[in-house]
Amino acid sequence: MFTVELAGVRIGIDNRYAFVEEQCRAFTVPDGEVAFTVSVTEEEIREEASGGDFSDGYCESICVYRNICEQIAEHNVFLMHASVIEVDGYAYAFAAKSGVGKSTHTSLWLKNVPHARVLNGDKPLMRWETDGSITAFGTPWNGKEGWGENISAPLAAVCFLERGAQNSIRHAGEDEILTRLMHQLYLRGERTSVEKRLQLMDRLVTSVPYYVLTCTISDEAARIAYGAMCPTKC
Repeated sequence: MFTVELAGVRIGIDNRYAFVEEQCRAFTVPDGEVAFTVSVTEEEIREEASGGDFSDGYCESICVYRNICEQIAEHNVFLMHASVIEVDGYAYAFAAKSGVGKSTHTSLWLKNVPHARVLNGDKPLMRWETDGSITAFGTPWNGKEGWGENISAPLAAVCFLERGAQNSIRHAGEDEILTRLMHQLYLRGERTSVEKRLQLMDRLVTSVPYYVLTCTISDEAARIAYGAMCPTKC
């Protein structure tokens, strides 16, 4: 068993395999009082493993994060499936359907936007602050590329990616935001936890600007996106 701190919440992980402890090493903190503890049964691991040829440790890790996300909502924290880039103290989240190219677009920002770094490439946590703002946090669960750091930054904007023949960016409408966000948030688990996460999502809709970026795989796509989304209009 070991302790991690995610989005400012101390969590105990009662693990069976070493995989998840090694994965969480950069987020591990000294043992002490925790907000809650998660553990995974062998049955849960077997069920997760049935979907492919994965190690028991990897499957336990997936289940651990799932359990964390179901409980951490009580601390005004929720998972958003997105790639988050930090630039000069601000976080920018990119969401898309599988295969559209979040990782590709992320790499274009790293190439074209000065000071850009990946906060989390796949499964960051978002936390509501007392002043109504949202902070994005890195987590050990950061996608197959392993892009991410144990850092945080205020969320400046969310961008939905679409493939296209030309690069263009526009503001997203409120109905469109809701529809697209529903596919990017983790909404499984106990009813009370799901309801809490839906409440957090409802607040998220009106708290930051939303954009739709139709893009090619080009340097221009990153420059257009950053120019539109940067809160200081860089």
